[in-house]
Amino acid sequence: MSDCLFCRIVEGEIPARRIHEDETAIAFLDINPWQLGHTLVIPRRHVVDALADEHALAEIAPAVQQVGTLLKDRLGASACNILSNAGADSGQEVFHLHVHVLPRYADNPGIAAMRGVIDEDLATVHARIMG
Repeated sequence: MSDCLFCRIVEGEIPARRIHEDETAIAFLDINPWQLGHTLVIPRRHVVDALADEHALAEIAPAVQQVGTLLKDRLGASACNILSNAGADSGQEVFHLHVHVLPRYADNPGIAAMRGVIDEDLATVHARIMG
């Protein structure tokens, strides 16, 4: 779908700070991060949301797990929130399935503690994650 932002990232038409790629998924830093290291994991194929295809979440689950582990290891996070919005009323803004992997830190635990977009230099964070 040429009009889908995330499909264009998959195709390389739009740059993204990728931190993981495999046969079924791509993971990249969110450009409006809620936490240090906030990452999106998406399927390479176009799927509107997690409810649109019964296999889509299972296909990207290994990537979600690997990304969460990578973020904890490289950024010193103590935990992660893993979430996905399905549909406009849930807050979904890009209609291509994506799972948010949000590293969490001891000084700011729990999803209720998030207050919106943080000021994060994506190039610096990307370099830390990639080693």
